[in-house]
Amino acid sequence: MAGDKEILDEAAIRRALTRIAHEIIERNKGVEECVLIGIRTRGIFLARRLAERIERIEGVMPPIGELDITLYRDDLTEKSSQPEVRETQIPDITGKKVILVDDVLYTGRTVRAAMDAIIDLGRPQMIQLAVLIDRGHREFPIRPDYVGKNVPTSKKEVVSVYVNEVDGKDHVTITSE
Repeated sequence: MAGDKEILDEAAIRRALTRIAHEIIERNKGVEECVLIGIRTRGIFLARRLAERIERIEGVMPPIGELDITLYRDDLTEKSSQPEVRETQIPDITGKKVILVDDVLYTGRTVRAAMDAIIDLGRPQMIQLAVLIDRGHREFPIRPDYVGKNVPTSKKEVVSVYVNEVDGKDHVTITSE
């Protein structure tokens, strides 16, 4: 779009993810009991990158999972008459510290759906939330534990995260509708 303004470039995303990795290690006193679960689609790639950074820092690669929340969404019928459900692949989470990873935190509805899905799959010791962008405007009482960047927005603005694995380039933009 012509009105796109880049708010994070590739280097800024890399730095934010490195900082989040350090914060995860510090808060959890290591990662022995941690499992990173990426929320489909871009959260999966961010979770993988976090796991790689954690491995470089700690020498331990935390287990990684992929979560599809399609059937847990509260707007399922509004999105499509035939929703596309993709595979959920997660390691055993019972008794573990689950760190949900997503690209943008907005209303909190996606995270609420993800927590419902996680609880259906096991009983974690705790659930933490890591997001690349927190743009505000919560509709649910959800707060991230780890944030790459807080970006105050209006409801008329759109924050888009692009990752190399899907989009061919790493950057975050904000666009006015």
